Amino acid sequence: MSNTKLPTDGLLTDPVRYPASANESARTKRAFLLILLTLFVPGSAQVAAGDRKLGRIALRVTLSVWALAILALVLLFTARTLLINIVANPVASLLIVLVLAALAVGWAVLFINTLRLIRPVLLAKRMRPVVVVALALAMVVSSGSLGYAAYLLNISRNAIGSIFAGGPAIEPVDGRYNFLMMGGDAGADRTGRRPDSLSVLSVDAETGKTAIISVPRNLQNARFSEGSPMLQIYPDGYNCGNDCLINAINTEVTNNHKDLYPDVADPGAQATLEAVSGTLGITVQAYVLVDMDGFAKLIDAMGGIRIKAGGWVPISGPMVDEANGIHGMPDGWIPAGDQKLNGFQALWYGRSREFVDDYARIQRQQCVQQAMLKQLDPATLLAKFEDIANAGTKVVDSNISSSQLGSFVDLAMKAKGQDISRLTIGPPDFDASFSTAPDFDVIHDRVRKLLSGTGSQPSPAAAPDDALQPQYAGVGTGLTAAGPAAPVTLQVPTPPPSDFTPVTTTPAGEPITEEMLNQFKREGNEQAIRELVATNGQCAPL
Repeated sequence: MSNTKLPTDGLLTDPVRYPASANESARTKRAFLLILLTLFVPGSAQVAAGDRKLGRIALRVTLSVWALAILALVLLFTARTLLINIVANPVASLLIVLVLAALAVGWAVLFINTLRLIRPVLLAKRMRPVVVVALALAMVVSSGSLGYAAYLLNISRNAIGSIFAGGPAIEPVDGRYNFLMMGGDAGADRTGRRPDSLSVLSVDAETGKTAIISVPRNLQNARFSEGSPMLQIYPDGYNCGNDCLINAINTEVTNNHKDLYPDVADPGAQATLEAVSGTLGITVQAYVLVDMDGFAKLIDAMGGIRIKAGGWVPISGPMVDEANGIHGMPDGWIPAGDQKLNGFQALWYGRSREFVDDYARIQRQQCVQQAMLKQLDPATLLAKFEDIANAGTKVVDSNISSSQLGSFVDLAMKAKGQDISRLTIGPPDFDASFSTAPDFDVIHDRVRKLLSGTGSQPSPAAAPDDALQPQYAGVGTGLTAAGPAAPVTLQVPTPPPSDFTPVTTTPAGEPITEEMLNQFKREGNEQAIRELVATNGQCAPL
């Protein structure tokens, strides 16, 4: 019997593991096969053509990642809140960032190993750069994407940590979450933020149906909620005279009464929250404060916002007569009609009140908020995530616990597409003088009806023809009330937000231009400007 072993030449001619014995065409096909295997099933190329031990380890990791990805997909459709809370958790998100970074490095190592297995020197000269470029592109698409995902998640993690609190979760009250949204102005000459925009977002905890209640910044005699430390100072409301406007509470508490809130990060914001709670007769559980000085950065990061403006809005110049609220020559104008606003323009569009009243400004602020929400779609968020997240850390402050982000994102998705109920403690829902001497029982009743679904505004078609006459014919347009004061419970229906025609001409049909408005300003004819820009409170997002 012969002691010669059976030949193993067949194994040595396997073109995948032993490419030297293959022809030129087979080597090229093998190279692209190994690249595709590494791209779609990391580790399989090593099992087929290289270090089987390395390949098996990589395959186990690949299968584990696939299993986790499938689990995450299942959670996205069945327990979205839990998934978001996991990603938002600082420890879990850090772990995910580290795992993604490690996977990115490991995948890159596999591609480099795959290049060694391909053995470019065995390829035809014309195919070597093609194969190397294909492998590099595959590595960028796969490993690079994982690395970039880790980078974005880390930015998101830092933004969440900077913006949101780490305290306990809040519970709904009477089935609702109530959030105070404040547009704060912290100029160099002011201590603390002065909220010029105050509105409450009241969200049904089950359905996500939302109501927005706007509180004018000049509301007087604001009531503090039960248990507020400020009741020690103002037991009968914030009633120290004309200077005691609701938006002055933040600064007063920051300057004079911090000691009443020893364990609160932002005493001024907390006191303002308590004043809004007492004024509206509801429990406001949390606040979100947007710093207007950083607001422009966020709009610019989004690529601007698109609106339909009802009238011209001035970019006001320096104040020259503070007693009468008169500014110098405007630094510019935002025209009526369809506009795309950058951050600077959007900031002025939402804060300018020259030639009109606060209620026109409130309408424009609501419009800017709606435009931001409408245009901050997933595509915009993904394309400009880094800029938006970085801007957000400079713009937003909140006492909302990061542990509840999942619940609130879920509610926001439920609310998307639903009609939003609105109430303004001033025109068009109350007489303009109401904020000076508010009837809190009336406010509480109107808020209660709004949140119960029985106090929504009637549609314009159902309103009687005399509903706008004669006391407040200009409500909703920024005009001043004419005639005797209307009853404080007057509710004036306004047209749907987009159902208006921008005023771009004078009553005589002459086009309104920046030069025309500036000429009236130079002549001191401010009344003419007021008449031409009276509709600048009308606005709709595009």
